Amino acid sequence: MARYKDSVCRQCRREGIKLFLKGDRCYSQKCAIDRRGYAPGQHGQMRRKFSEYGLQLREKQKARRIYGVLEKQFRNYFKKAASQKGVTGENLLRLLECRLDNVVYRMGFGLSRPQARQLVRYGHIEVNGKRVTIPSFQVKEKDVISVRENSRSLSLFKEISEAGESKVVPEWLSVNFDTLTGEVVSLPNREDIDVPIEEHLIVELYSK
Repeated sequence: MARYKDSVCRQCRREGIKLFLKGDRCYSQKCAIDRRGYAPGQHGQMRRKFSEYGLQLREKQKARRIYGVLEKQFRNYFKKAASQKGVTGENLLRLLECRLDNVVYRMGFGLSRPQARQLVRYGHIEVNGKRVTIPSFQVKEKDVISVRENSRSLSLFKEISEAGESKVVPEWLSVNFDTLTGEVVSLPNREDIDVPIEEHLIVELYSK
């Protein structure tokens, strides 16, 4: 499957905001947005005025890059969100938030979503006691997500466990950093999702 293999910092610069794709680096002075807060490329520093379609497209691209999904995957998420009851935009964000890799990141077991995705693929994560290696796996209410017992001795997880008290975990999740185990208390509402996305623009884009 095709994946973006260039510098992920270029994606942040393209969208003009921090997408937090490199963990702690995004909070340091090395962050590309802080050092070069303009779009990449030869004409990156030129002022651009986006059309209505351009604004909608940029919002969709921003959402894709934050959650690390491909175009076809994203379109399938939208179709599923549109078929569900409720507000389509909120349904879409809820589906993206409930991806296993995102939940692992939200629980603090990964420093960034790309790292959390890698942890899932390498078999370090269990859901309800069973190893799951599919980053797009949809978690449900009351699911228990944990780091495999054989993986807890890795230096990464030891550091996460020791720094657990300083991590901010969303209210729809609960985490025990001593055992590196968490539970999905409830599915997230829109106010629980702190991503800088105007989902109504994505709905307008796909509704054309």
